[in-house]
Amino acid sequence: MSNNMSVEDVPISRFHRLLTVRSGGGSFVDGYVLSIIGIAMTKVSPALGLSPLWEGLIAASALIGIFFGGFMGGVLTDRLGRRMIYFVGPTLFIVCSLAQFWVQSGETLFALRFMTGVAVGIEYPVATAFLVEFMPKKSRGPCLATLTILWFAGAATAYLVGEALLNFGGVEAWRYTLASTAVIGALLFIVRMGTPESPRWLISKGRHQEAEAVIRRVYGDRFSLKNLPPQPENNHLSFGSLLHSGYGKRMAFVTIFWTCSVIPVFAVYAFAPKVLQALHLSGDWASYGSIAITLLFVVGCMIGTRLVNSLGRRKLLLHSFLWSGLALLLLGALRDGPSMIILLMFGAYALFIGGAQVLQLVYPNEIFPTEIRAGAVGIGTSMSRIGAAVGTYLVPISLQTIGIGSTMYIAAGITFIGLIVSWFLAPETASRNLDDAASLEEERPAPSVSGKLSKHSH
Repeated sequence: MSNNMSVEDVPISRFHRLLTVRSGGGSFVDGYVLSIIGIAMTKVSPALGLSPLWEGLIAASALIGIFFGGFMGGVLTDRLGRRMIYFVGPTLFIVCSLAQFWVQSGETLFALRFMTGVAVGIEYPVATAFLVEFMPKKSRGPCLATLTILWFAGAATAYLVGEALLNFGGVEAWRYTLASTAVIGALLFIVRMGTPESPRWLISKGRHQEAEAVIRRVYGDRFSLKNLPPQPENNHLSFGSLLHSGYGKRMAFVTIFWTCSVIPVFAVYAFAPKVLQALHLSGDWASYGSIAITLLFVVGCMIGTRLVNSLGRRKLLLHSFLWSGLALLLLGALRDGPSMIILLMFGAYALFIGGAQVLQLVYPNEIFPTEIRAGAVGIGTSMSRIGAAVGTYLVPISLQTIGIGSTMYIAAGITFIGLIVSWFLAPETASRNLDDAASLEEERPAPSVSGKLSKHSH
């Protein structure tokens, strides 16, 4: 009996769920790694005699590492394959985290934290490429969006584990806190064992027999290469030449929208108590407000995940930028307003930006072909982390020099730049198979001037 069903239309299986766990672990570690250093730093600094300069460098070291790791991971994943690079991140997590246990200087800690950041950067392109190349069409968006929620889960776990270890671990507890990432790295390594190579990547390299064997193993003997949409073989093209062939505009879209969506988020998330204080909220208002905002970031991402298919990628992104930008604009205008209004606007921003947050990993994985998919995610990851680092660095300076009102207006301006770029460049990919979504043949026509947030027609 012939089987004409595409692998993109199969029901979600145990393999797909396990793959989501395998790939989601990278996002979990990212949230954990970036948060654990903040908790440990109060003990690390006096123990190692760190100067303010080295405190700042160590705090930023992982972000710097992610910048280099994103580029590196993207290139290596496209060139050497998904499966081989899948184990680089967990291996580095184990080695670098265990080494932090015996660290004796700020310089050594900086180097180890930097390499941990490189591992995180490598994770994004390889983990998301694996996920999108195996996942059925209907589950692709929600599964990629779930990775953003796992980032917050990792950050929350870091706070719980870090506080517990520092409270009950004695004088040297900070060493156990920094080394704790090794446990997650080891679990990630174990759970990823047995993952097959992506058949799409194998076909892009002309390795059809191996691709056929993987398809039969994952989907069953009734499936073969005939059930996979036709795959282009562009292995003779470089990343640069593919960008020049028309994907440069899409790379610009991904880089700009991703960066515009993370700069205000990182700034707000890192300095929520400081920002709330500048808005004349103090004491219980500030502490409860910080917790509420963190929870609303998670809720916003969860809502975005639910809407990513039903509302569509393009509509979700435009609405997310529009309403979160207006919330920041009102925060600037109402900076001297009642505490409840301030918290309401902050909460609205955290809630509405969730749509853009979850699309950071969906869009670059859907709108680029197999040959450069991981490279595109790597570039997006790297460039957005520059924005995050700059935003985080400038917030306290901005609050001190130009005040809270102007700082909020700048954040709103950055968000509206994301809206404008998305209005002109964001395609709709929700109901398309992966190869159609990555094709340049059906480029979206220029938007009409009707003023409506219209859905892309195809």
